[in-house]
Amino acid sequence: METLEFQAEARQLLQLMVHSIYSNKDIFLRELISNASDALDKLRLAKLQDGLEADTSDLHIEIEADPEARTLTVRDNGIGMTREEVVALIGTIAKSGTAELLAKIKEASEKKGDAELIGQFGVGFYSTFMVADKVTLVTRKAGTEGHGTRWESAGEGTYTIDDEPDAPVGTTVTLHLRPKDEEDALYDYADEWRIKEIVKRYSDFISFPIRKGDETLNSQKALWARPRSEVTDDEYHQFYRHISHDWSDPLEIINMKAEGTFEYEALLFIPSRAPHDLFQRDARRGLQLYVKRVFIMDDSKELIPDYLRFVKGVVDAADLSLNISREILQQDRHIQMIRRRLVKKVLSTIKDLMSSNPEKYATFWREFGRAVKEGLLSEPDNHKPILEIASFGTTAQDEPTTLAAYVERMKEGQEEIYFLTGESRSQVVNSPHMEAFAEQGYEVLILTDPVDEIWVDAVPDFDGKKLRSIARGSVDLKKDEEEAEPEGDFAPLLGFLKEKLDEQVKEVRLSHRLTTSAACLVSDQDDITPALEKMYRAMGQEGPRVKRILELNPNHPLVAGLRSAYERGAEDPALPETAELLYGTALLAEGGDLEDPARFAKLLADRLARTV
Repeated sequence: METLEFQAEARQLLQLMVHSIYSNKDIFLRELISNASDALDKLRLAKLQDGLEADTSDLHIEIEADPEARTLTVRDNGIGMTREEVVALIGTIAKSGTAELLAKIKEASEKKGDAELIGQFGVGFYSTFMVADKVTLVTRKAGTEGHGTRWESAGEGTYTIDDEPDAPVGTTVTLHLRPKDEEDALYDYADEWRIKEIVKRYSDFISFPIRKGDETLNSQKALWARPRSEVTDDEYHQFYRHISHDWSDPLEIINMKAEGTFEYEALLFIPSRAPHDLFQRDARRGLQLYVKRVFIMDDSKELIPDYLRFVKGVVDAADLSLNISREILQQDRHIQMIRRRLVKKVLSTIKDLMSSNPEKYATFWREFGRAVKEGLLSEPDNHKPILEIASFGTTAQDEPTTLAAYVERMKEGQEEIYFLTGESRSQVVNSPHMEAFAEQGYEVLILTDPVDEIWVDAVPDFDGKKLRSIARGSVDLKKDEEEAEPEGDFAPLLGFLKEKLDEQVKEVRLSHRLTTSAACLVSDQDDITPALEKMYRAMGQEGPRVKRILELNPNHPLVAGLRSAYERGAEDPALPETAELLYGTALLAEGGDLEDPARFAKLLADRLARTV
């Protein structure tokens, strides 16, 4: 026998379970049954796809209670585990994010008190220590000869592990139950009625029989095959929790059924909150694939595009092979057809929410809008339906707006949809680029997600209206052309500034977009933005540096004074320093980074000292 220590984060998590932060302790049984169901699915899949020699004629889950000995046992004849897998899967918080995971569980528990977070983070086995003062696990991997493995722990930082000579294939978990304490919501989990009630409430839809003695406790009905009118919301919610490990209710339920030359059924769920790993590359994503009620694979990415990766659910196809592989899925035309229809249905469901339930839609877009906009890059054919369900910040109101609503509000004669990207709403609203647009009452979209920097170049227009960045190209919103300052009066100064700032800018010109600021920096119409340039550098893609255009406000006292100073004496040594300060303030105003902050600070301090 060997005694090992839990990983540090696992020890902390165990303490959370032992001194349980959850008043609903019933969920431990749900978690054990869910784990057992996964093990049975994996065994059947290994036989179908890998040719594993295994008896799958009677796959089932068995529950056994001993009120006198105060034990509860959950047993399955599934895939089982090797000794190494036991240590990796139970001794550590393996793929779930370790310290980050623990912090999220603590934070959420403090905010929500009784929130059911265990399954959401993939650590359901630890929930057994809410009701047991000792847990014993005996397991043996299918296809292996000889002994199995026995694991045991009291949840206090260490566990023992040893060989188990006579272990059958599968996994048996025995809980040595704590004394009943109803004040702490710790019930008698050896009680037959309690066990039946928990199984019915949480696990009725499990596709394998859950037996207690000679009685089967669950109906094993495939929810996706039943008419919606015959399924309660609670049944749908429990099924969603089972497949998603998100213990909040889904935002929306989507049923689909296709008949004819190619038949399939689908039950999809849109979550009510984004998972913590939505933007992590190694996160689990995809739908469960069944063929004629037989589970084929989990996390089937081929059934749903990446920008809809938050959608959970099941697709049951009638005409696929039981031993279909992921490689075949990628090429199968039926799968591609299902994928297209699922996408169309999800997007149309979200569009319906916009009018039928604006509050639900607002929740959806807040949680998943950033991911959905990725589809504007990956699926050009779906630009229109994606844009129709998208919302964006705007200068016209505090709440996000749709593009259709923006177009309805456009000023007479306005032909383009104006937008400005940035890191935050306050940065964009206060940008010098916004001044003339705000003064003349033009609405500007405020785009602050990193993906916004990229998709705006991939989408040419909406409803025939071109999308136009107000920080690119030339802008002339003058209502009276006679108001325009003759550039000839400034030509010598503009030439001087271009010469002194040649390494930083490609052009210096007068601006029609500024009303209160002295200067701003503008990208040429076809150049990439500084933010996009920075993103590429962060990804290791170093390209040539793109110079920008410095625009000056001819009506600003600083610019007027600079012209006068230049006309008085072009050789004044203070003029080049003023040029640097002018460029630096324009760069800072848009949230840019100075190449030499120390030099800029010295120039500014010296200049201020002369004025004191």
